[in-house]
Amino acid sequence: MWSNIKKDARRIAASFADPANANVTVLFALAVYVGVWTAYGTITKQTQGLNPDMTELIAWSRDLDFGYSKHPPLAAWLVRGWFEIFPVSDWAYYLLAMLMPALALWIIWRLMADYLPLSKRVAGLALLTLVPFFSFHALKFNVNTVLMPLWAAATYYFLKSYVTRSPRLAALAGIAAAACMLGKYWSIFLIAGLVVAALADRRRTLYFRSVAPWITVLFGAVCLAPHIVWLFQHDFITFKYAEAAHEAKPFAATAVAALGYLGGSIGYVALPVLIVLVASRAHLATMRDMVWPQNDDRRLVALAFWAPLLLPMVGAVAAHTEITSLWSMSAWTLLPVMLLSPPAVTWRPVDTKRIAAFAIALPLVLLAASPFIAERTRPKGPPPAAQAPLLAREVERLWRQVMPLPLRYVGGDGDIVLPVAAYAQDKPRILVPGLVTMPDPVTLRHGGMVQLCFTEDQACLARAKTAIGDAPSQTSQTTIFRTPGSPGAEPRHYTIMVVPPRS
Repeated sequence: MWSNIKKDARRIAASFADPANANVTVLFALAVYVGVWTAYGTITKQTQGLNPDMTELIAWSRDLDFGYSKHPPLAAWLVRGWFEIFPVSDWAYYLLAMLMPALALWIIWRLMADYLPLSKRVAGLALLTLVPFFSFHALKFNVNTVLMPLWAAATYYFLKSYVTRSPRLAALAGIAAAACMLGKYWSIFLIAGLVVAALADRRRTLYFRSVAPWITVLFGAVCLAPHIVWLFQHDFITFKYAEAAHEAKPFAATAVAALGYLGGSIGYVALPVLIVLVASRAHLATMRDMVWPQNDDRRLVALAFWAPLLLPMVGAVAAHTEITSLWSMSAWTLLPVMLLSPPAVTWRPVDTKRIAAFAIALPLVLLAASPFIAERTRPKGPPPAAQAPLLAREVERLWRQVMPLPLRYVGGDGDIVLPVAAYAQDKPRILVPGLVTMPDPVTLRHGGMVQLCFTEDQACLARAKTAIGDAPSQTSQTTIFRTPGSPGAEPRHYTIMVVPPRS
């Protein structure tokens, strides 16, 4: 058996080295990568339940719109489309989550073809998989992880359109840039950074005298127009959320946070950087060439790499806002090109094989250890999200006893409501002020609702009774004794108030 494994390994290595088969081999490797990390996430997080960011997106996706209370709409659109195909389950959500870094890695693989030979492309791809943004952090699907493939695509099409000035590539650059903004407004730093790169490059006259930049702007503006109209119609509600969520801080605090952002961001990619420096035996001159090359094409890459990474520091200090290094997770598209493109970086085939072997072995070892990791990371008390599938079934059972129609609205404690609404078969809307647009009283009266609270949460129970008012209702209490993957966990007690529809 061992001899067969070695033969298969050699066959895969040969496929990577063969330009005719490399793309297919990478796609196969990425499919396995997605599968392994999806299994890891499903096992290790089964005792925790879905993250609130993930259930929040499900809640938004129930009503498609051109924007939502906190963010632009693209992440919610993706969630809606995904769960039209797959059931709402943990494994399906982690599968969607891991498709984001995998798609980003595929785009980066294609981008590297313009700057690196095949062996260095394989090494660059393997190195990126060692960055936690492409694995551990990617398992939490949210507006940040959505940006990973979008920033990669926008960067890829910008660089190609800048050099070729192709109208088709320019249009794709505009569409990708608009998609980034529809993912999260943080993408303004990518767009501003690419503008800085275009203006600072020595070939800027040729670029700006062509139709390419104006096609990019036109296509980007057209794609963004519906969201901009939505912003005007809703009094720029997402901007108000950002302003409220990120209160102004003293200059010293924002400056320290900005430095922390940079230091933390570099820390996330320290392992692949160190591997390249050691494997290539890079001298100081080589490191300078990595950071700031003299070749025009590589200098443009450096500008497109550094500007989007550093501009948030300037913006944060100017706006007196604190930023975190987690938000840099989409900014590493060009890292392999930066590290491996200097001519002085010599790269032996054995280095590629070793890095690829380590990149393959790491997730497999983690998958094997995932049951132990799940036990070690199990919360002391069962979180509501982990019990949500069981609680959702009980809520719908109680609703069916009163009303044969589908459950339309669920309100109460947001920590309970979001996961329960996510798992409920009827796909109800949530009644959580500030997260969604609340229905008018007439619609709510005709639809009926369920209010959910922890039985011991007197404040939530008081709010629920106020929301119910004088409407007839039935109150039940239920206890859930178990959480998947946590036998013998402490039980949680819930109060369920069913308010049937009224004419």
